[in-house]
Amino acid sequence: MTVAANAVLPSPAERRPVSWSTPLTYALALAVAAVSIAPVVYVIVGGFRTTPQIVADPAGLPDPWVWDNYARVLTQSNFWQQAFNSAVIALGTTLGVVVLGVCAAYVLARYTFRGREALYTFFTLGLLFPAGAAILPLYLMLRDLNLINSYYAVILPQVAFSLPLTIVILRPFLSAIPRELEDAAAIDGTGRLGFLWRIVLPLSRPALVTVGVLAFVASWNAFLLPLLVLGNVNLHTLPLGVQNFSSQYTTDTAGVLAFTSLAMLPALLFFTFAEKQIVGGLQGAVKG
Repeated sequence: MTVAANAVLPSPAERRPVSWSTPLTYALALAVAAVSIAPVVYVIVGGFRTTPQIVADPAGLPDPWVWDNYARVLTQSNFWQQAFNSAVIALGTTLGVVVLGVCAAYVLARYTFRGREALYTFFTLGLLFPAGAAILPLYLMLRDLNLINSYYAVILPQVAFSLPLTIVILRPFLSAIPRELEDAAAIDGTGRLGFLWRIVLPLSRPALVTVGVLAFVASWNAFLLPLLVLGNVNLHTLPLGVQNFSSQYTTDTAGVLAFTSLAMLPALLFFTFAEKQIVGGLQGAVKG
């Protein structure tokens, strides 16, 4: 009996084969994470140093820790005005991207009509179109519409450039919702818009959070478009504020690092808190 059992049961080595793929994967992931996180940590920690400390030892730690750089940035009225402008533009862009994106993706996913796939292909081709190539005609169009030096001059183009990726992410989610739910809702007297509002949107929450966070972060970090269409200093966003601050205080390296840290902190926190939703939304888009 014992001999038979030993003959049938596999050995521990057979049950747990050695694989080098997992350690290699972890090593590559840690390397990528280090390369991505190290600059952010350097900028944040550099804000707690003085410029002479940075010049003497660029890779060193604060000794002592200096809080004056962050306090000086936070007490500037320009910083809070630029933060307000960035928040208005980012939230407006996010709202426009989510609303228009879900409407377009809902039609492309749940309706059948001639030219639907061609229309979807047209949207996906927008992913291949570089935004920088449209800056000049975009500026001329915004000027003719008298939108220069306004929030709309940044919000509307950013919504347009974000729609292709938004539709690509949302359409698989909306297509994966069973038709039986729609039929049951129709029997209960719920129309298409009611089905969208009551059933589709709650079920698509991970995808909506994903496209919303991506739109918000991209808008918050945008530099080229606000630089060209926002000539009024009172409308400048935080990325433009970083440039203005670094130009004004060219020798204050520590102050520039502190301003940069505070400028990127909201987008960084927003992205970090919604990380799980973003991963779930992208996984659903791939599965769809």
